[in-house]
Amino acid sequence: MPSVRVCPLQEDLPFGARVSGVTHETLGDEAVRRQIREAFEDRGLIVFEDIEPSGQMHLALSAVIGPLKDHPVPSVERVNQDAMPGVIDMQYNPEDGGVVEVDGQRLASWIPWHFDHCYNNELNRAGVLRALTIPPEGGLTRFVDGIELYKALSPGLRQRIEDRDILYTLNLAYADMRFGRPRHLQDISFRPGLTEVLAQAKRQPRAVHPAVWTRASGEKVLHVSPWMSAGIEGQEDAEGDRLLEAVCQEIIAKANAYSHAWKPTDMLIWDNWRVLHSVSGADPRYPRRMQRTTISGDYGLGYFENNGVGDKILEMTV
Repeated sequence: MPSVRVCPLQEDLPFGARVSGVTHETLGDEAVRRQIREAFEDRGLIVFEDIEPSGQMHLALSAVIGPLKDHPVPSVERVNQDAMPGVIDMQYNPEDGGVVEVDGQRLASWIPWHFDHCYNNELNRAGVLRALTIPPEGGLTRFVDGIELYKALSPGLRQRIEDRDILYTLNLAYADMRFGRPRHLQDISFRPGLTEVLAQAKRQPRAVHPAVWTRASGEKVLHVSPWMSAGIEGQEDAEGDRLLEAVCQEIIAKANAYSHAWKPTDMLIWDNWRVLHSVSGADPRYPRRMQRTTISGDYGLGYFENNGVGDKILEMTV
């Protein structure tokens, strides 16, 4: 009977799992598929090791968790959609731009802590990611568990943020980042197509999501995205901004994170309703290429401000 091996991601982490032995044959066994789904629900993040580095395996693994959600922005590069529908291509090439300076260091592919779809009323279920071109150093994808963040948050802050809702807006310009911002952060060169997206985003309603939500298991999740957060609903004043900034700074300071150094034979899947992620950035001289699928779904707790209706562009994933 086909089988896979599931073990903790790291002994010092209360979340995440490593899974080995995944092949097309083992994925054909419903017991194995159920084992993977249970690990995903229980641990929030799975690192699949020594897996076939192909788009077809990427799609097969994604299908274990759920149906795919296509990327709605036409300018986002796709892999051959006839052969691999739903797989997007995310590339950094030194000649294309997309460089930031963070505390004096120039980086490409740097992304701050966030959850995907924070700027939409619906949250996709998960992301599945693999690396095709890996820089010689850096470019780590980092993950932190919202269940553990909730427990780690200072009791006073936890009480004050517990029942608050956070406003989010689609703003990919790091220069406009308001909360959890590094001391010194600036855009050096924009990514292709960013100006067009920013112009479209200004016409969209803001999304609202709870700062804390409760899973069916009863566990509470601190689910605040420093990136693209715009304030606290009903308290967009200096006091509210100080509270949100304090929460974001504690997320950054207390993140007991897993940092993944990529190999071509790795694939990762994370729970977007529970886990925050970021990218450490890499030397802008080196290219980086990732491919990703997005699993559709929604936890049903988000909405648009003032009963707004969002455009299709708000379905985009980051």
